[in-house]
Amino acid sequence: MKDQIEAIQTEALARIDSANDAKTIEDARVGILGKQGTLTKVSAGMRDVAKEDKAAVGQLLNAARQAITAALDSKKSALQDIQDAEALKGIDATLPGRSVHQGSLHPLTHIRHEAISILRRMGFALADGPEIEDEFHCFDALNTPEDHPARNEKDTFYFDSGKLLRTHTSSVQVRTMEGEAPPVRIIAPGSAYRRDEIDATHLSVFNQLEGLYVDTDVSLGDLKGTLEYFLHELFGAETEVRFRPHFFPFTEPSFEIDVKLHAKGQAPKWIEVAGCGMVDPAVFDAISGSRKDDSYSPDKVTGFAFGMGLDRLAMIRWGIRDIRLLIENDARFLSQFA
Repeated sequence: MKDQIEAIQTEALARIDSANDAKTIEDARVGILGKQGTLTKVSAGMRDVAKEDKAAVGQLLNAARQAITAALDSKKSALQDIQDAEALKGIDATLPGRSVHQGSLHPLTHIRHEAISILRRMGFALADGPEIEDEFHCFDALNTPEDHPARNEKDTFYFDSGKLLRTHTSSVQVRTMEGEAPPVRIIAPGSAYRRDEIDATHLSVFNQLEGLYVDTDVSLGDLKGTLEYFLHELFGAETEVRFRPHFFPFTEPSFEIDVKLHAKGQAPKWIEVAGCGMVDPAVFDAISGSRKDDSYSPDKVTGFAFGMGLDRLAMIRWGIRDIRLLIENDARFLSQFA
């Protein structure tokens, strides 16, 4: 058996030495060390070796296996070196390397993170809800009458089922109040959809951030102070902010908020960024009816709500003239925010 082991080792080393590719090496390994390999079959014969010869034969068998394994590893390494050298032919290793392109967050992601961070520091919690809504959560609960223009198919995307793409994230406020008793202090960032004509300041799909605060003694002063602080934190203490009386069916009194936009090459101009107001008692009545309790009775709680377009906040923050730049994915434009 000793002669047989030595013969297998000699033949195996010669076979490995003559191999010239990875497949030949693998075939050699399987043919020698595999389950049906020549050395494996010889190893099975150890049970028939005389007791006094087992130690010597076992030692010889292990030495052969180690020699063959080392030869396989060495040959694989040598073949890999040859393959690497072939791949590098014609490449000038002294040339400077090419820098890896560095990406960045989209400006809308930047502004969203900053806005959320400021409001979270003020005690607002994050809330979320579905983008495909029903009319109750999007309109009825928000005191929006059936003849309101927003409920017209010319303004809102409806499905055949009667469901719709939410026109604002106010529906998240409704769902939050249905599920949680006051006090409630939440913000709801997310996408909203309207059939707006696309121009320099309007998109049919835009990013909104809405907020709601309900407690036993919330005042208009709380609303004004909250939003002024937020806008000054976002744009700087010198930012000019104005509140204009307005009408929204779900708040009373209501206001629109403008911030003065300073775009390079253009005269400063006021741009609307948010709507806000004190929650209308009719909204609390609708929530009480949905909850079937009086937790949100207008006699017990007051609150304020606000909603703002993150796209327009980005326009003001970086002096962007046209809102369409935010959705065109022009690398020349987006690289400015890297």
